[in-house]
Amino acid sequence: MATAVNRRLAPGHLRLALLPAQRTSFAGPLESSCEIANCQMHMNSLKPILPKKQKTPSFQLSASGHWSTWPAFASGQTVLKSHKPCCAPGERMSSNKQALLTIPKPRYLEQLESYLRKELQYLDLTKRNSQELRLQPYREIFEFFIDNFKTYKPLLSAIKNEYEATLAHQKETIHALEPLKAMVATVSEECSQQILALQEKEKVEINMLKQEKQHLLKFIDNMKEEKSSLQTQMETLRKDFDQLRKEYQTLLEIQRETAEERDNFFTELQQAQRSCTPRPNWAKCSEVIPGGADRWGCLAEGKTSDQLVDVLLEEIGTGLLQEMNVFPGWGKGDKVPVYLRHEGEVKNKKLTKKDVVSILKDIWKQKIALEQQTGKRPVLPEFFLSYLQKKYGDTSAMEWSYTLYENMRLCPSNHVMSSFYDILTGKVGEEQYHIQNQLISNLQKELAACDPSNSGSLTSEQFRMAMREAFPLKRQDSIQELIDASRYKLDCTEELIDYKSLFKEDEEGNPEPFVAKIRSQYIREKQEYLRELRNNLGDLIEVNAEDLKAAFCTIDPDIDDQTLDTYVGLAYQVGREQTDQEVVPVDTALERLLAGDVRRVGPAAREESKTDCVEE
Repeated sequence: MATAVNRRLAPGHLRLALLPAQRTSFAGPLESSCEIANCQMHMNSLKPILPKKQKTPSFQLSASGHWSTWPAFASGQTVLKSHKPCCAPGERMSSNKQALLTIPKPRYLEQLESYLRKELQYLDLTKRNSQELRLQPYREIFEFFIDNFKTYKPLLSAIKNEYEATLAHQKETIHALEPLKAMVATVSEECSQQILALQEKEKVEINMLKQEKQHLLKFIDNMKEEKSSLQTQMETLRKDFDQLRKEYQTLLEIQRETAEERDNFFTELQQAQRSCTPRPNWAKCSEVIPGGADRWGCLAEGKTSDQLVDVLLEEIGTGLLQEMNVFPGWGKGDKVPVYLRHEGEVKNKKLTKKDVVSILKDIWKQKIALEQQTGKRPVLPEFFLSYLQKKYGDTSAMEWSYTLYENMRLCPSNHVMSSFYDILTGKVGEEQYHIQNQLISNLQKELAACDPSNSGSLTSEQFRMAMREAFPLKRQDSIQELIDASRYKLDCTEELIDYKSLFKEDEEGNPEPFVAKIRSQYIREKQEYLRELRNNLGDLIEVNAEDLKAAFCTIDPDIDDQTLDTYVGLAYQVGREQTDQEVVPVDTALERLLAGDVRRVGPAAREESKTDCVEE
């Protein structure tokens, strides 16, 4: 614990105490009233001798007999009234709180401040050395402190001497810089003369620029006159152009009227041809078709004359097929498909369309399951023969194979049979079958999403929105075709569409017109896409990979690199690393693309009319 250290001064001096809480302040009680009087007398004897008009400020004691430490802590500065050196810290803190006294501003300080104010008022601050005059009263005040505080006089005198020495050094430095100031003035004068010389030089240049400006103004006037002349010619030509445009519009109107007359004549010609060539009476076919008029009505519903010819040929062919007992074998040559390699006759199993469709659907089911299990896609011809061998044995496999093959060949109107036949014979790629099924599956999901109550019915607007979500790249007329097909069996006044019934099939695997329209649009859109590609290739007979890629990017700017490589590889029937060196005929490349899954990736640059699509 820190204790107060008291130091006894010479007679007439004060005893100073260094308090623990204020080590930079001085305070200490006087021992007696006699000591107070002696101290007062001693302080009066320490007053410095001032000029005649000034008096030395008297050093005052505080009313309570303490040396003042003000303004170390301003008006809040306090000292202890009584203090026991040997008390414990806790006791000292409690006693300190009770002994705090507020110390007022000392009288001596007030006298010094008053003296300083008066001295500053007497000074004439308009003189050149006003700052030195202001410093003199502060020096005197500092000397008063030095003379009155004898104990600190050496330290304070040393401080004062250092400041005085520094000021003297600064004065010497200033005097030393006086020549430099004169030199700066001389240099400034020289620079001013140089600036004047430059200004004279600039006047000459300015005069030259003014002359050049006059020349340019004359040139501009000439250009304006030329421009005015040219404008008179931009006007004459515009009048001529307007006249030509009017004539062109007139010719276009004449051409349009001529085209309308041509179309009208063509329509009249077609009507005349129809009237001259009567349409066949297709109702007569019901007399020779098994099932009579009812079955023929179902077969002929919604079909054109050309399609009815196919239906009639199909019925005749299947009828003859049922009468055959055996098929002639194709032999075992390398060009014979693996599922038809047989010498001699093969027994006809005489299957119905329903039986054939059931077997083909089961083959697809088993093949897809094997693909999911192994992660590989087996070739359909080999899998077709393997399936028959496992199910019917090696001996009967060829009988089933020939029977299924002949039924598929003679029934192009049945989607299950015709699509299986086209893939089996290599006419189209297997991807088409899976992609079409995927498109139909996605549409079913979109329709179900618009029917949260699972009622099975949607309004026309809901149905249209679902179609837009499932087929974002379809044209408006294609969407309308699908909507019309969905309302095929509905009355025109009915609002709700039973969308679940649109995906049903009959016992022979024939879908509703709606699904058939989706599949036909897929083929048509692919043909349109490849027709654009052919037109972009121009008159090329052969095409390399780079030209084919450029053509795809032109007609389908949104196509990505992976899809582009797939299409090019499909056209060249080689891997990606070999396409750069291949050149194939354009027709061959288009046939290969037509057989695969080739579709537009982004929206078309322009929508072709529905008429163009039908004609194609």
